[in-house]
Amino acid sequence: MASRQAAEPARTPRADYAGAVYGSLLAGSVVAGAGAGDHPLAPLDLGVAVLATGVVFWLAHVYARLMGSTDQPDLPMARIRAVARHEWPIVQAAFPPAALAFAGALLGWPANVASWLALVVAVTGGVGWAVFATAQAGASRSVIVLSGFVNLVLGLAIIGVKSLILH
Repeated sequence: MASRQAAEPARTPRADYAGAVYGSLLAGSVVAGAGAGDHPLAPLDLGVAVLATGVVFWLAHVYARLMGSTDQPDLPMARIRAVARHEWPIVQAAFPPAALAFAGALLGWPANVASWLALVVAVTGGVGWAVFATAQAGASRSVIVLSGFVNLVLGLAIIGVKSLILH
């Protein structure tokens, strides 16, 4: 007698767009914190900080998901890889603002210019991911617009905090 599990089709894990939305907000927060005040990070350092923070939070999410969802004393490598892939959008969302900061370093931009542009890219990315995720989920147009708007408000809150820190 075949097991029920063998009869079920293999499920392809869906991309974690929530991770990309979260990663964009995380990147924006790093940029806001590191690029604020009288001594913002140099563009190269800012890019490294954004990427490194994304990687650390990705590892933390992988660890938390693995430890929080298993009752086995050991984890198969396939499960670890699957969870790591699922959480990878957290890091992917850090790439655009980090790339802009790295470009600023190459082009000799002042730290404050690179910081503000990286923040705009992070917020724009978050809005884009939120809209894309809700559209992929089959949401109505009004929910898609609401999702983008909420993410924009969150991004603007990050910008507001940065502005308050600067003044």
